[in-house]
Amino acid sequence: MDYETLELSINHRVAVVWLAREKVRNAFNETMIAELTRVFSTLGADAGVRAIVLAAKGPAFCAGADLDWMRRMAGYSHEDNRRDALALADMLRTIDSCPKPVIARVHGDAYAGGMGLVAVADVAIAALPANFCLSETKLGLIPATIGPYVIRAIGARAARRYFLTAERFDSGEAFRLGLVHNITPPEQLDPTINELLGALMHTSIHAVGEAKKLVRDLAGRPLDDALVADTAERIAAIRASDDGREGVRAFLDKRKPRWLAEYEAEMAAEQGDDEEM
Repeated sequence: MDYETLELSINHRVAVVWLAREKVRNAFNETMIAELTRVFSTLGADAGVRAIVLAAKGPAFCAGADLDWMRRMAGYSHEDNRRDALALADMLRTIDSCPKPVIARVHGDAYAGGMGLVAVADVAIAALPANFCLSETKLGLIPATIGPYVIRAIGARAARRYFLTAERFDSGEAFRLGLVHNITPPEQLDPTINELLGALMHTSIHAVGEAKKLVRDLAGRPLDDALVADTAERIAAIRASDDGREGVRAFLDKRKPRWLAEYEAEMAAEQGDDEEM
């Protein structure tokens, strides 16, 4: 597929989606929003993709809204603004609900909507120099569409500070708040992500998708009879699934499960092809 604002590569069952508007610090416009929605919908349905890395070109990860887009929005009617905001909200929800694991590679600053992209990823790894900011109130706005995801990531108490003050904070604070899972020197960013991807390749992609849904569905629910029944039904269903049966058999037989054996065979075949070339 061709994209105006993104670049896409797929190798070893890992898709890397690059934000590619580096001249404007990868700021959003309506085209990027539509293309992110499309690419994550497509990759989520692609059986050949096991994981997705969201990365960015240039010095910044994502600076939020594009200035030209904001100028156009200034003349929008209420209905125009609502339609525009719904497109952004749909994009965030598409990434958040993607059945494949999504890793944010945060090499540089993530502001406003860029923080939303970090928050919807399953795992976020940030380089030490990266900074973060919910800058909306400086512009007379609020971080509404990204709000549910950022609050889920950092908690309501921290959100009450940073939503209001629009303060910039560093990667250490992002780690302390739980927005990012790891912080690392820039030169260790890719090795850290590759190690994480290696761990994911040992897992069942079906189980990973169900585990993601489990977290979304259970977070914040009361521990009542309905929740107990729901979790019992989920484990019963996964045990009876093809991957569930295969995984347990492989463990008892002390062998690799089918998905890992197939992946390792593919990697060995590719290595053999490279050596022949």
